Amino acid sequence: MIKAILKTIEDGQRFVVASHENPDGDALASTLALCLALTEMGKDVVAYNRDGVPEAYAFLPGSEKVVSDLGEDDFFDVGFVLDAGELRRAGSHLRKKCRTLVNVDHHPHSERFGEIHFVDEGASATGALIYRVLKSAGAKISGDVALCIYTAILSDTGSFRYSNADPEAFRIAAEMVEVGVDPWTVASGLYENQDASRLRLLALALGTLTVSHCGLYASVSVTQEMMEEAGAGPELTDGFVNYPRSVNGVEVAVFFRQLGPEQFKAGFRSKGKVDVGALARELGGGGHHNAAGAEVKGTLEAVRGSVFSRLDALLPSCKVSA
Repeated sequence: MIKAILKTIEDGQRFVVASHENPDGDALASTLALCLALTEMGKDVVAYNRDGVPEAYAFLPGSEKVVSDLGEDDFFDVGFVLDAGELRRAGSHLRKKCRTLVNVDHHPHSERFGEIHFVDEGASATGALIYRVLKSAGAKISGDVALCIYTAILSDTGSFRYSNADPEAFRIAAEMVEVGVDPWTVASGLYENQDASRLRLLALALGTLTVSHCGLYASVSVTQEMMEEAGAGPELTDGFVNYPRSVNGVEVAVFFRQLGPEQFKAGFRSKGKVDVGALARELGGGGHHNAAGAEVKGTLEAVRGSVFSRLDALLPSCKVSA
């Protein structure tokens, strides 16, 4: 599969690189890593994300060149869609804008769209797959590309705290540091550069903390009203799910974020015993064993009730005795 990608890169001149909506660190940093590398190869490249660049990732080189709209007449030799799981999450319109479409992903059950599918569920991050492509191409990894690859892996492994922090992730990170990446630059960019409005919103979210009667799952919620009160957008809620997950004894954490009238996004995190990817797919979403999400229609009370009843079924200890 990598050989097919290398041939596509060799033959193409005009590229677009896209990732899923509401991009996280892996999606955006992988996009920028590939865009920068292709540009260094002499290719014409457009970095695209329909939701733009969250402020938390503005420190990444090339982030200022990301566009959130493509011209009606834009057409590309090759389109790379990274970390998306489904084409619709990056933009279904990309299909008609690209002669060849390449899906690069590490999500389970990734949709088989496009002509080339490079999907490895065992990879720690999509950034690791971009690294493999660039190494196979014999490309010299520049400092800017290294910074993006390091950020992608650091972000998706939870700073090497999650179970996907495998030996490859550490080897790649070490190599990127050898290239010249300063870990503090990335850490400060990701974790020491918060907008005050995010902390105001976090305070409101923590006020909604609920822990199940069995103590095995917990949740926090954010409504549109809370975002308006805090003066914060949805992009500032990244990482909120980690707070209920940190509660002693909790196996599954849920973060409910309102998308619109009676429409919520449920983000799930598991410590390993529960496959939240399967749970998310039951709700029409998707994701990994330990990290997944789905959009659910209903009031917050109804959505919470639906999700909690499913968790009660998955965690026998949580079933209320008749």
